[in-house]
Amino acid sequence: MVRLALTLLSPAGARGRLSTLIFHRVLGAPDPLLPELPDARQFEAQMRWVREWFNVLPLHEAVERLKRQALPARALSITFDDGYVDNAEVAAPILNRLGLHATFFVATGFFDGRNMWNDRLIEAIRACPHARVDFRPLGLGVEDLGSVEKRRDAIRRVLRLTKHQQPLMREAAVQGVEEACAASPTTPLMMRPEHVARLAASGFDVGAHTVTHPILSRLTTEDARREIAGSKADVEAIIGRPARLFAYPNGVPNQDYTAAHVALVRKCGFVAAVSTAWGVAAAGADVFQLPRF
Repeated sequence: MVRLALTLLSPAGARGRLSTLIFHRVLGAPDPLLPELPDARQFEAQMRWVREWFNVLPLHEAVERLKRQALPARALSITFDDGYVDNAEVAAPILNRLGLHATFFVATGFFDGRNMWNDRLIEAIRACPHARVDFRPLGLGVEDLGSVEKRRDAIRRVLRLTKHQQPLMREAAVQGVEEACAASPTTPLMMRPEHVARLAASGFDVGAHTVTHPILSRLTTEDARREIAGSKADVEAIIGRPARLFAYPNGVPNQDYTAAHVALVRKCGFVAAVSTAWGVAAAGADVFQLPRF
């Protein structure tokens, strides 16, 4: 019954629909501060379920078949955003073992061992030795860190308040949180070029996700172009073939990126791009704004 229902919702051919899953991290073990992230055991169970009920396609192939109205029934693609090292060390081996393909979108400016701004905030609050921290000088608030639950709540609030700031203001806020928390440098969480090369050599697709993961709508047109084109060039230099696919950072249409950025992605030579809009892609969908779950 499940297979029949899914086939009726996502038939083959002209009425086909492409579902695309988006992941960010797959942890080696559960993390009480990040309970929403799957660990290896949970991820493998999810992927076994996906393999049982869907026809998993490489995203570039799915895009071409969508355009030709030649998708199989229950078509689905798997994607990862940002470029976390656990994608290569935890998720990829599971996918390989199950015979599933995925596309990994990487922000190339973090290949030198740096962490993304949000992870710096998370790790600073995780490592903070104080039970209470005053972030008011940063335009934030006084945060109670007296338990795992309170640290988790503090992380959510601080991330929400800093996410859409201009890059320079956000960097100042991150540095301020790190100083207030007396946090020491953390273990690098992002891939290095050798991880990216290994993924490509294993048959996975690697796509571009800008250089520094900015909110594109907050940049000048020229800065946005440099971020998009620069990440494409960086990926291609590592994998030795064209980077065909792009993911918009944060990815909310008309908020995090606009039609002007879609045009830039086209002009830079990508063949398709993904957003974080919720839904499936049917015949006639804009392949430069594919939705994902």
